[in-house]
Order: sequence, then structure tokens, then C-alpha cells
Amino acid sequence: MSKGKGKLYTTNEKAQTHDTMTPLLEAMYSEFKELSKKKPDSAVSKSKIKIVNRLLEKVRIVLSDEESMEFLDLLDEDDVPQASDVTLILSQYVAAMSAFHGKHYGWDGSSHTWFIK
Repeated sequence: MSKGKGKLYTTNEKAQTHDTMTPLLEAMYSEFKELSKKKPDSAVSKSKIKIVNRLLEKVRIVLSDEESMEFLDLLDEDDVPQASDVTLILSQYVAAMSAFHGKHYGWDGSSHTWFIK
């Protein structure tokens, strides 16, 4: 069900959630990337893990039908991940959201838009 060159349809809900979550995801990734540069082995608190996972749960709704989902994990609160672990996981989500945007957003002949079912 393509529209345009290689573009696929998505839902309005997923498009809106993508637009809301992407800036938050990118900001979180940027913060953890900086922390990881300074202290890659530092443990991440359970409260931060809960915040990260809450955001990732919303992102997972957008990516639920994407092939990349099998590679996208949530953080284990009991495992006490290091900052570098969180950075790696967030980078995978950022890449998956970018790929989602590339597949479902583009030029429809008159404007750039989401391709909605």
C-alpha cells in the first residue's frame, strides 16, 4: 500500500505520537550521551529508569508494526544499567523513529505530510 515513492501508510495516532515523542526522545538521548561521555560506567537510578521506560513505552506504540521492534528493549529496573547502556538503547530508538519518519512521511505532490490510512 504505497503512496508516493516508497512511502507507506500509517495511522493519524502514530503520526501524532511520533511528532510528540521524537523531540523528547532526542533530548533524553542527548542528555544520556553527555553523561555517558563523562561517566560511562555510572549507574542510573531506578527513578531515571522509570522515566526512560515511560517515554520508550509511548515510542513503542509508534513502532509496534516496524521490523525494528524485535531489537528494541526496555530497561530493566532491577539490573541497574550504566549510562552507556541507556545511551545505546536510546540511540536504537532514535534510529528506529527516524526510519519510521522516512517510511511514512514525505511529499504528496503538494506538501510534505504524513501518509495516513
